[in-house]
Amino acid sequence: MSKKNNLTKRKKQHEYNLQKEKEIQDKKIKKLQANKNKMKVDGSGKKKKGGFSVGKKKLKTKLTPAAKAKAAQAMDLDN
Repeated sequence: MSKKNNLTKRKKQHEYNLQKEKEIQDKKIKKLQANKNKMKVDGSGKKKKGGFSVGKKKLKTKLTPAAKAKAAQAMDLDN
């Protein structure tokens, strides 16, 4: 019998492969559970009362001096 077909070697290799597969599967399960636990949100203390309002907010922009000059020039052209 050749070394590759040795029964005890094949048996040990098979057991090793099964063990590795089980370890990999356990790692995946642990990783998934860790991700699930991360994604959970504890909303017990954050209950809102009533509805909510949505309004438009005005944006205030500051013009640079060059932009101010261009705007003033454009206004002069219109008049």
